[in-house]
Amino acid sequence: MVKLQWCFWATIVPQLLVLVTCSVNAGQNPEALAARRYFYVGGSYADNWLNTPDGRKGWASWFIQRGYTVYLLDQPQRGRSAHMPGDGTLATYSAEFISKLFTAVQNSRLWPQARLHTQWPGTGQMGDAVYDAFYASQVQFQNDTAIVQTINQRAGAALLDIVGPATIVTHSQGGPIGFLIADVRPKLVKGLISLEPQGPPFQDRVVTTSTRVVRPYGLTNIGITYSPPVENPATDLRLVTNPPTSPDLSDCVLQAPPVRQLPNLARIPHLVMTTQASFHAVYDYCTVNYLRQAGVAVDFLDLPRVGIYGNAHFLFLELNNLDIAARIEEWIRRKVSFLRE
Repeated sequence: MVKLQWCFWATIVPQLLVLVTCSVNAGQNPEALAARRYFYVGGSYADNWLNTPDGRKGWASWFIQRGYTVYLLDQPQRGRSAHMPGDGTLATYSAEFISKLFTAVQNSRLWPQARLHTQWPGTGQMGDAVYDAFYASQVQFQNDTAIVQTINQRAGAALLDIVGPATIVTHSQGGPIGFLIADVRPKLVKGLISLEPQGPPFQDRVVTTSTRVVRPYGLTNIGITYSPPVENPATDLRLVTNPPTSPDLSDCVLQAPPVRQLPNLARIPHLVMTTQASFHAVYDYCTVNYLRQAGVAVDFLDLPRVGIYGNAHFLFLELNNLDIAARIEEWIRRKVSFLRE
């Protein structure tokens, strides 16, 4: 039997609170420890990964019981990682917004796939006990995306320098942060798993649709390593818009030739996962195409294609969350180097 314990709960990197849980018998040697070291960078609160708002086992608990050491991060200036006064402004999402975009999307139907949402536990609306418990866990966040990405890249790299190689799992707003951490620590990131990463490249779609460039470096708001280097993204990254491949998908803004590569990301096994009913179902294929165009051999796991149906954006809290976790661990075992050896 695997015994579980809290390893520690502490600020080990400035402005970054890290909750670390592990199995007592995990990591009998350095390679085994690295293979099962796993940390989450998401756009919500670290505790959301422990258990679900209706009391079921969450992903962190599931992976811990399978022998992984799990690092749960409260992003700098989010939750228990303190905001520094004068450093940007804080924001939060209303209960109505979260219900409409994340938990009861089948009612709002703001995109074609929303009608397929069936996996949220409860109604997903205010007054439902499960929804109210979930909304109570939502916290303020830094509202300046460039600041978010800069401080999280710095903190994530510092954490890897302390704990050593790991697989990084990101969700939503954490997606670009994962790209940026991997970019500056490619030898320490053994695998990168992007759950519906913030996107699509360059321009917003669905929630806000605009031709304005909001991610000037394609995947990120701040600089990331390209080859040849990008000094001024507005002139160095030439863009082309490809039409959608079906009526329920968005168009895709990609690079026009000659295409610059992402050499540091190309060194790392990478998985992008998308659900059936999320707004990401409209455009995550664009993020995958952009990565592949830039030389990244990314695997794209579109959940309905493997028989997992009805999920929206908070897949790790929904009724079939452990079925999805099993798919992730299967990928880790196939792709992360220490677990293949």
